[in-house]
Amino acid sequence: MSKIDQKQVERIVQAVGGKENIEAATHCVTRLRFALADESKVDAQALEENALVKGHFSSQGQFQVIIGPGLVDQVYDEMMKLTGGSRASKDDVKTLASKKQNPLQRAIKMLADIFIPILPAIVMAGLLLGLNNILAGPDIFYEGQSLIEVYPQWADVASIINLIASTAFSFLPVLIGWSAVKQFGGSPLLGIVLGLILVNPELLSAYNYANATLEGTVPVWNLFGFEVEKIGYQGQVLPVLVSAYILAKIEGFLNKRVRDSIKLLVVAPVALLVTGFLAFTVVGPVTFSIGNLITNGLVSIFDSFSALGGLIYGGLYALLVITGFHHTFLAVDIQLIGSQGGTFLWPMLALSNIAQGAAALAMMFILKDQKAKGLAATSSVSAFLGVTEPAIFGVNIRYRYPFIFGMIGSGIAGVLLAMNNVLASSIGVGGIPGFLSIFPNQWGIFFLGMLIVIVVSFTGTLLYGKLRMSREQTKSENASSGVAVNNEQAAAGEAMDVRTDNNLDVEQNAANSNTQKRSEMTIAAPLSGKVVPLSEVPDPAFAQKQMGDGVAIIPEEGKVYAPFKGTVEHVTKTKHAMILSDTEGFQVLIHVGIDTVSLKGNGFTTHVESGMSVSEGQLLLEFDKEAIEKAGLPVITPIIIPDGQEPSPKVEELASGIIESSAPLLKVTFD
Repeated sequence: MSKIDQKQVERIVQAVGGKENIEAATHCVTRLRFALADESKVDAQALEENALVKGHFSSQGQFQVIIGPGLVDQVYDEMMKLTGGSRASKDDVKTLASKKQNPLQRAIKMLADIFIPILPAIVMAGLLLGLNNILAGPDIFYEGQSLIEVYPQWADVASIINLIASTAFSFLPVLIGWSAVKQFGGSPLLGIVLGLILVNPELLSAYNYANATLEGTVPVWNLFGFEVEKIGYQGQVLPVLVSAYILAKIEGFLNKRVRDSIKLLVVAPVALLVTGFLAFTVVGPVTFSIGNLITNGLVSIFDSFSALGGLIYGGLYALLVITGFHHTFLAVDIQLIGSQGGTFLWPMLALSNIAQGAAALAMMFILKDQKAKGLAATSSVSAFLGVTEPAIFGVNIRYRYPFIFGMIGSGIAGVLLAMNNVLASSIGVGGIPGFLSIFPNQWGIFFLGMLIVIVVSFTGTLLYGKLRMSREQTKSENASSGVAVNNEQAAAGEAMDVRTDNNLDVEQNAANSNTQKRSEMTIAAPLSGKVVPLSEVPDPAFAQKQMGDGVAIIPEEGKVYAPFKGTVEHVTKTKHAMILSDTEGFQVLIHVGIDTVSLKGNGFTTHVESGMSVSEGQLLLEFDKEAIEKAGLPVITPIIIPDGQEPSPKVEELASGIIESSAPLLKVTFD
């Protein structure tokens, strides 16, 4: 590995505000991670001009500087020498970073950590409910009739689909209980039991509560003269969230005070009994009322000021994604579906996805750099399918105006949807597939909104971008004409240097001719699974190709094999990533999962060490997919060709879709 420039490391330290601004610093295989006293002191321009820095961003209180594999260790070591700081663990940095967040930011992060792990189940349910809507909705294929009414043999198929789809929403407190208790530091199993208690079939379903209230048939418990309504909390969020917090704290309190020999007999029964009584007598009734108050308030606002509400939420949703506030609305969507039968927020979210995708797609026709054009194209496809982070962070925010035109388009469409009260029966995939969540009788309005966001966002970005490029080109031509005379005066002197340069070129060419360099190579797939573009990786450093080009694989099994014959250059202490080089020194980074450094090696088993020689197809690493997913982390695995290698590599994808390990994955050509 090449020796780093100490002055460049000094400039990194100065750019992040100096050593006095660094409270703690650590690194992973690709980036430096800082807990800074004041992020406003960061000099972004200085970082971007630094030859060692591939990119930078702030996430969850951590400021991350992308260096790339192979160099980040050296940069970190040199930085520790310069600052005199002590080495920190990733947990140290994470703890300090979380303290920098205000209470609202910590609350948002908590909600995100609770709801993101259960999103796959909710998305599945949303898609299947959309499929059931197509089968059972009238006026889609036949006037006044549904598909199953015309073809009754499909009725039971639709019934089974509806059963599978509605289960996730009917037992939503179970999913939330599992994830919330785990997040609050308790036993996930007790969280599941708590959720099951709150939706026990002996209770009146929350979905039937309104009718039972009108009819005066709500069942009650009589607790020593105090009547408690015997109702469940299907489709509710707040009751189980608060109850999960209480359960986790009671469990933690008892675990510290009860002897190990009787914990099994005391902790779980007492914690569940106390929490259960509190849930039905105090927490449930209060939070149920608060939840209904919130949803009724939102509905009232959108009923009274629908156009303004649609403009604000539709237009600013992409901004919420940047700040992370959008996670809070998952709970609101679910609450609206549970208490109102549908959410008017999700349709605007879906169109906001499409708007940012259309703006990113327009940038493909504006940008000249091939790498940037490719990122714009792939990230737009990802946004059209409901994942906007690559388009927003990788393209639109960088150039600003596509992000703004995306918000303008989604704001206009938000007004249309809100004024027509377009509802989603479930939350599922956003973007274009989002129409499956919309009630079928409102598809026409939704598709009109989709057309608006595509035309406004794409056309606005394209026209403004072309105009801006034209102005920049005119300025460049004016500037170049001003130095033309000086260039002519210098031509004579340069002519003398050409003869010397030509002699040097001849000598260099002669030396190069003695060594035959390969023009291309093929890299085999190190994992079996689905090949996807880097733009779909939920991490800005990979999605924006800040460390280099490549692809990602969503693995089918937890095994990583050597993609070629060569040497293991580096294996991280946490075992989640490694750098390999082939027989001519060409390097590849394999990074299993995103943020898997936080697992500290748990679930990973390495079969090689740094410095070992390996043959193509040799087993390098095994990992526990389920453990990674259970921790709420993406298992998607980037395979990166790091920048800065000589000769400069150009990467071409050879595979897409499902692929087996050892199959051709990437073709690399050298300049």
